[in-house]
Amino acid sequence: MSYAVKEMFLTLQGEGMQAGRRAVFVRFAGCNLWTGREQDRADATCRFCDTDFVGMDGTLGGRYDAAGLVAQVVALWGSDPAMAYVVLTGGEPLLQVDLPLIDALHEAGFEIAVETNGTIAAPRGIDWICVSPKAGSEVVQRSGDELKLVWPQPGIDLSIVEGWDFRHFLIQPMDCADGEVAREAAITVAMTRPPWRLTLQNHKALGLR
Repeated sequence: MSYAVKEMFLTLQGEGMQAGRRAVFVRFAGCNLWTGREQDRADATCRFCDTDFVGMDGTLGGRYDAAGLVAQVVALWGSDPAMAYVVLTGGEPLLQVDLPLIDALHEAGFEIAVETNGTIAAPRGIDWICVSPKAGSEVVQRSGDELKLVWPQPGIDLSIVEGWDFRHFLIQPMDCADGEVAREAAITVAMTRPPWRLTLQNHKALGLR
């Protein structure tokens, strides 16, 4: 299988329970909740995405087989294999991530995280599953390590989501025109509804990717 990759880069994880951790990010092209084209945003299931996942024209973007993709991830990480960590993201990475790629990354010594919208079941072997559900979609991946909910999202019932099997529940203010309102809404959830914890997009504040 070949994988369509938008970009790959070394950075610090900016969000969630792994925030601040050195990581290679592999951003896969494509998503099943929005085409990525602005003319389609108003009719998309996910209308607030702030990520460019269209095409393969980003840094180190292109088509890779499993061996070639892993070789590039290893090169980005560098010579020290300690705590090697890769984040598979998108778009929606689970449209492409499969067992051969997971096995190849593990053989290279990497701990594997995935950031997914939860509409596709995660294959076995992923070490850290972060699900970010979107209102109006059918979430089938209802277990994992962290649930990161961008807020507010009309149509999502917090009491239902709280019944899913996650180790951590994180609430993140939506990056939008009404940012102050979104921040207050997210803070209110964290203050009034255990077990929610506030998370912020630290990479944006720090000028990281």
